[in-house]
Amino acid sequence: MKLPNYYVLIIFFSITTATTKLVPRYAKPGCNEKCGNLTIPYPFGIGPNCFLNRWYAVNCKSSKPYLSALKQLPLLGVNLYEQVVLVNIPVRSYCQAHTWNSSQILNLGDSPFLFSKFNNKFFFEGCGTVAVSSGGNAVTGCSVIRCEPHERLNRSSCDEMGTNCCQTNVPYYLKNYSMNVTSNQSCVSAFLVADVGTLFPNKSFPGDRPESSSIPTVLNWTLPERYFTKVNCGYNFSTLELKMGLHTSVFTGKCSCPYEFNEGNPYLSGECKVTEECTKCMEMSGFCVYKVSYGGRRTFICDQNVDHHGRSKSRAAFLGVGITILVLFLTALGIVLYKVIQRTKDKRLKKICFERNGGLLLKQQEARNEGLVGETRIFTSNELEKATNYFNKNMIIGRGGQGTVYKGKLNDGRMIAVKKANAVDQSQLKQFINEMVILSQVNHRNVVKLLGCCLETDVPILVSEFISNGTLYEHIHHENTRVILSWSTRLQIAIEVAGALAYLHSAMSIPIYHRDIKSTNILLDEEYRAKISDFGTSRFVSIGVTHLSTLVQGTIGYLDPEYFQCSQLTEKSDVYSFGVVLVELLTGEKPFSSSRFGENRSLAAHFLMGFEEGRVMSILDANMVREGGRDVLLEVANLAIKCLNLCGKDRPTMKELAIELERVGTSQKSFDG
Repeated sequence: MKLPNYYVLIIFFSITTATTKLVPRYAKPGCNEKCGNLTIPYPFGIGPNCFLNRWYAVNCKSSKPYLSALKQLPLLGVNLYEQVVLVNIPVRSYCQAHTWNSSQILNLGDSPFLFSKFNNKFFFEGCGTVAVSSGGNAVTGCSVIRCEPHERLNRSSCDEMGTNCCQTNVPYYLKNYSMNVTSNQSCVSAFLVADVGTLFPNKSFPGDRPESSSIPTVLNWTLPERYFTKVNCGYNFSTLELKMGLHTSVFTGKCSCPYEFNEGNPYLSGECKVTEECTKCMEMSGFCVYKVSYGGRRTFICDQNVDHHGRSKSRAAFLGVGITILVLFLTALGIVLYKVIQRTKDKRLKKICFERNGGLLLKQQEARNEGLVGETRIFTSNELEKATNYFNKNMIIGRGGQGTVYKGKLNDGRMIAVKKANAVDQSQLKQFINEMVILSQVNHRNVVKLLGCCLETDVPILVSEFISNGTLYEHIHHENTRVILSWSTRLQIAIEVAGALAYLHSAMSIPIYHRDIKSTNILLDEEYRAKISDFGTSRFVSIGVTHLSTLVQGTIGYLDPEYFQCSQLTEKSDVYSFGVVLVELLTGEKPFSSSRFGENRSLAAHFLMGFEEGRVMSILDANMVREGGRDVLLEVANLAIKCLNLCGKDRPTMKELAIELERVGTSQKSFDG
């Protein structure tokens, strides 16, 4: 069916209102709305009582605007309709250092500002690798593969793996960020740079000027709930959710004018103004029609074919014919055909959802790898809605990078975990289907069992067995639990996880590298049996292939340094992450802690240094020392040290670790006996 390439917007105004030309106003009455050539609209303002609160105060100095509360950041532009500002932020450059850790570039703290997700990119120039983190958690990063010291840098043509530079997207809104850079070049720079498109069309950016000392960056500004009543929305008021890392969100109020009122300030009552061309049309007793083509371009038409009540004759005739046709159609079809139509519609919608949610991608996986996907149940949306009480917030048991996990109960009484994707975008769909393909091939008592999936809903859904006793992380660090795991239980968990990883690496027909082994991805059942979960970032590896080159993904504290440096994933990357989990079990400390200083913020580095200095027993959990015995604990500590070897080829395999831990477990039972 051919889609219409325009629609008509019709506005009726009284003759008295139309004959008065209204000049749009952007600042509060009595306030200056210009600083140099830049318009400063409310809720921002210059001078006392001209802004909403101190965060929106603008200091106009020498005809140049600055955000007073944000360390006098230069203000380059304000976009009311997208709720963003353009500011200049200094560039961080470092010379003559192989590695460096930046402190927070700009901490937005309690301010209503956020680093924009959609309008910025992380940019790194030089030779090496940059990892970006926020709150101790990995955000993104990229590596420069092609290094040509004598070649001129061109920022405007830099792609994800360019020459002397790389860039990557921002996955969510940020309050602050810091960077860890490894480089073999004398000078490098890393920064967050605006990618504004049409938000600020009249602005020019540094582009190819690598010597720039500051860079334009886009910040989203928000309107917290406590200020909802302090602004007088000119027309429409709505609330938006801006998703941040660590499973948090920020809610903001937003004012907007109707599409045809494209002048004035929606945050000031009565300041949504009709355009000048429409005003002139109404003065001639006409009404305004806008033909809108794809891409948003509008063509204005002044239609003077109106009756004495000011209504369109053609519009009335069109509506009359449409209503008549609709009544005749409904009468002809009747109640008998209604159910048939509904079934056809539901079938079509489910087919669309199936294709959009990766159904075709799943079929392609099956075609390329015959027998790759085992027999799994296809759940209906009605079944899962009933099981989770329509995805009630009280049923949420976890949130991850790719989705939200709900607790559910089937009609037969079985408890299930229902993983629902956060959003429908291509990258998340690939990870979701990847997790299903991998889990369907795994049949091990220490790996979460996949029960089925549902692809006929708005977002794809995975259904797996419900593991009732929380994560290993919660039990080690005593979050939401009062039960302290004994050393015998911890050792048994380590044995089970090692066995499961050895199975994934070497016992399956197609080896699997998990890529994100950590204590939060190890679940415990009522008998404290370990279950490995979250295979969204995992990868199949063909027999005979020693490594895969991939974009770096993982969690700070667990990430294999060799994988981080070379972007080459091997089975030894999982071994390193497992080593960090072993150290967690031994010490009871978190993998990354700001309470430790310098390099010791990483638990792995802290443990290695203690081992080298001969004080490893002082680092171990006192309860574990009392329960486990010195010899057994030192054996496990030695295995952890081998796992954390910076050279991957010198680390043991998971199969070797599983055998060694089984032997240590036998010794522990003798000690306990």
